Amino acid sequence: MGLDDLDHKALAKQFKALGNPNRFRLFAEILSAHEANYEAGHDCFLQTIMQGLKIAPPTVSHHLKELVNAGLISTELKGKLLTCTVDTDALKGLELFFARARAGRRNAEGAQA
Repeated sequence: MGLDDLDHKALAKQFKALGNPNRFRLFAEILSAHEANYEAGHDCFLQTIMQGLKIAPPTVSHHLKELVNAGLISTELKGKLLTCTVDTDALKGLELFFARARAGRRNAEGAQA
């Protein structure tokens, strides 16, 4: 159960998208809002997320496009408001990558002891 069966191209694209500090912060805000709103049964609106960020709207638009292209989020227009949803499969892929990497490191350290 190593890292070989993971989609390395998708992971690389996701890590590249998250490599920009503003984009990473935007994704973290969407993730946080998504989880809070999902549990409450509400949509995650970009307008609400942007209130806490000090990023110009055109820049946010660019970063959203990059996050969508990386498969990390999806967006949908509801009336005049844009909703953002975290792709749970992409999130599971990232979690699995880190879990396996952590397990592999523990196994390697145990073998050296």
